[in-house]
Amino acid sequence: MNKFLITSIGILLGVAAARGQDALSSPTPAPAGSPAGATATAEQVVVTSQELDISREEIVPSLGATRYTVGPDRIDSQPQGENAPFNQTILRFPGVAQDSFGQLHVRGEHANLQYRIDDVLLPESIPGFGQELETRFADSISLITGALPAQFGFRTTGVIDIHTKNGAVYQQGETSLQVGSFDTINPSFQDGGIYGKLNYYLSTGYLHNGIGIENPTRSSDPIHDDTDQYKLFSYLSYIFDDTSRLTLLISGNHSDFQIPNNPGQIPAFTDMGRSTFDSSKLDENQTEQSSYAILTYQKKAGDLNFQASLFDRYSSILFRPDEVGDLIFNGVASRVDRDILSNGLEFDASYKLNDQHTLRGGLLFNEQHASVGTVTLVFPVDANGNQTSDAPIRVVDNSDKYGYFYGFYLQDEWKPFEQLTINFGGRFDVVDAFSHENQLSPRLNVVYTPSAWTTLHAGYARYFTPPPLENVDQSTIAKFIGTTNEPAVKLNSPVTSERAHYFDVGATQKITDGFNIGLDGYYKSSHSTLDEGQFGQALILSSFNYKRGEIYGAEFTSSYDKGGFSAYFNAAYEWARGTNASSAQFLFDPAELAFIKRNWVFLDHDQRFTGSAGISYMWNDWKAAVSGLYGNGLRRGFANTKKNHPYETFSLSLERRIKITDKKSVLVRFDVVNLFDKIYELRDGSGIGVGAPQFGQRRGFYGTVAYDF
Repeated sequence: MNKFLITSIGILLGVAAARGQDALSSPTPAPAGSPAGATATAEQVVVTSQELDISREEIVPSLGATRYTVGPDRIDSQPQGENAPFNQTILRFPGVAQDSFGQLHVRGEHANLQYRIDDVLLPESIPGFGQELETRFADSISLITGALPAQFGFRTTGVIDIHTKNGAVYQQGETSLQVGSFDTINPSFQDGGIYGKLNYYLSTGYLHNGIGIENPTRSSDPIHDDTDQYKLFSYLSYIFDDTSRLTLLISGNHSDFQIPNNPGQIPAFTDMGRSTFDSSKLDENQTEQSSYAILTYQKKAGDLNFQASLFDRYSSILFRPDEVGDLIFNGVASRVDRDILSNGLEFDASYKLNDQHTLRGGLLFNEQHASVGTVTLVFPVDANGNQTSDAPIRVVDNSDKYGYFYGFYLQDEWKPFEQLTINFGGRFDVVDAFSHENQLSPRLNVVYTPSAWTTLHAGYARYFTPPPLENVDQSTIAKFIGTTNEPAVKLNSPVTSERAHYFDVGATQKITDGFNIGLDGYYKSSHSTLDEGQFGQALILSSFNYKRGEIYGAEFTSSYDKGGFSAYFNAAYEWARGTNASSAQFLFDPAELAFIKRNWVFLDHDQRFTGSAGISYMWNDWKAAVSGLYGNGLRRGFANTKKNHPYETFSLSLERRIKITDKKSVLVRFDVVNLFDKIYELRDGSGIGVGAPQFGQRRGFYGTVAYDF
C-alpha cells in the first residue's frame, strides 16, 4: 500500500508538470469547429451533472432532521483551510466535542457516526489516529442530526454527508506545499476536468509531522510522536445521457505513527533481571491502512428516481509494542493486529405519486469479516498478583468473526398543504454477528414553514444500533489466568445492540438577509447503551454496554454573510449518563464496576458546554479569518465523577491569491493554530476506558503556497 501510494503521488505530480508544460507550449491546431464542439460537450456535461446532483438529493433528503452545512468559503476560512485535518473541520459544527486520538463526540455520544460520500454509505473502518477522510476533496460537508428519516439506519447519532469535488465544477489543477511547526511538511496535488462524457477529480498528498498523536505531556515538543501519512482519492463519473450516470469513488490511505512517550514513569516489574527503564526511550508504533471503492449507478425516469451502489472497504491496524519497556512498566507487551473487510450493496429510490405524496424506499446489505491477532508477553503471578518469575510467557490469542447487516425502509413524504410536510415511515434492521437481533423502527418528522423566514420541525425516531464488529473485544480470558494480564473481573457478557427512543424539536429563523439563527433540543432514552473505551495497553477501542442510558441537550447556531464578511457562532449544552455496565465486564476495575451497577454515572465523553465561532473578511484578493473553540472539559476520575478543566483556543489565518492569467494563480497563506499557546488537557489518564493523558496541540505556525492552473 505504501509503495502504491508513493508511486501514485509521483505519477500525479508528473501529470501536473506535464499539464503545466502543455499550457505554456503552443497548442496543436485543431480541426475547424472542434473547439466549439468540445465546449458545447463540456457545458452539457456540467449542466447534466448538476441536474443529476439535484435529483440525487431528492432520493435521500434529510426531511425533518437538523442539518448543518459548510461550503468552500467556510472550509477555506478555518485554520489551515483545505489542509486542516478532517476532524478539525467537523469540530466547527454545533454540539461536537473534541477528544484524544482524533475522536469526535456529537450530542453526547461516543461515536455512532455514519459517513456518506455523495449520498452513499461508507462502511465502517477500525478507528485509529489517522484521518482517512480529507477536507481537501470535499466541496461541501454536512452534519445531519436529530430524529433521522428512515433511510438512515444503524449509526444514528449523526450523519457526516460529504459531497466531493468533481470535474464538472472543479475544472483545474493545483499543486500545494504546506510547511510549519512540529516539522510539518505537506505536499499535495489535485486535478479535475472533463473528457468527453467523463468527468474526473483526483487528489493525493503526503503528510509528515512530529505531533501525530496528542502529546501526553504539557510540553510543546512531543517525544517520539512522528507520523507519515500517504493519501489518494479519485472521482470518476460517466454520463450516459441526461437521465443516468455511473460514478466510481476510490480511496487509499497508509499511515505510520510513533506512540508518544511520557517521561518519568515508574517501573513496576522485572524482565530478565532488568528492573529499570527510561520511559522517554520507549519505542511503540502503530500502522494503519485503509481503502474503499464505491460504484454507483443513478437513473431518473420520469417520476422515478433511484441509485444503486456496490461498495468495498478494507481497514487494518497493527500495534507494535516496546517489548522490554512495556513489560517493565505494565507487565504486559501485546502485539495487536486487527483488520476488517466490508462488502455490500445499497439501493435507494423515490417515486412521486402526486403533488401531495412522494414515496421513498430502499435496502442495505453489508457483510463484514473482522479478525484479531494478538501475541502477548506476560509474567506469571501468584494468587495475590505478585510476580513469580522474571521470564515472560508468550500467549497467542487469535480470533475472527463474520457479521451480516440488513436494513430495509419505506416512507411517505406527505404535503397536506404547501407550508406543512409530514414524513412518516419506518425501517426494519437485522444484524447477525455475535448474536441475532432485529428491530422494526418507526420514524416521524413534521416540518412547518409558516413563512419564508421561519421553519419549525419536530420528530421521533426509534433507533437500533449494533456494536461495531471490529471493536468488540474477543479476548480469551482463560488464556491469561495466573498472569499479569489476568482481569480482576472474569465476567464477559456479550455486547448487544443498543435500542433507543429519540425526540427532537427545533426552529430556524431568518432575521435579515444573510443573518440566520437556529435552536434545537433533543432527548434520548436507550437500553443496552453502547460505549467504547481504551482498556488495554494498545491504543485501540473496545465496546461495552450500559444497561440503561439517557442523553439530552440543546444547540444554538447562528450565521451571517454579507458581501465579503462572514461570521458564525455555535453553542451547545448536553447531559449524558448511563448505569450498570451489562457486557464486557472484564474490562473494568472491580470497584468501578460495583459503583456503576448501583449508580448513574456520566459517560466519559460527556462535556457539558461546547462552542465554536469564527469570522472572516475578504477584500479584493486578500482574506483574513479568526476562529475559536471552547470545551467545558471531558470526564475524569473514579467512575467519571470529576471533569477536566475548561479551555478555549483561538486561531487565525491570512491569505492572498495572486492572479496570473484567467486560469492561473498563486495562493500564499499563513495560519496560526492555538494563537495564545493555551495549554489544555483533553484527558488526564483517569476515567472509564481512558488509558493515558492527552493534551491539545500547542501553538503552531503554518505557511502554504499553492499554484492553480
